[in-house]
Amino acid sequence: MNEQEILKDRLAALRVEHRDLDDIIARLVERPPYDQLQLQRLKKRKLMLKDQIAVIESRLLPDIIA
Repeated sequence: MNEQEILKDRLAALRVEHRDLDDIIARLVERPPYDQLQLQRLKKRKLMLKDQIAVIESRLLPDIIA
């Protein structure tokens, strides 16, 4: 497996986890009262995943100077 394939696999896994967190957060908020601390942790994890996704995407699609 080359680096590109490894990055693509990692990217796919991160996207799945990000989407799963979306669902978990939505379900948690639907049923008040909910644990505010848990919600904050889930949102922080989701943001961290978004940052990791952006980093991997930028490595897979390098900047093209026009």
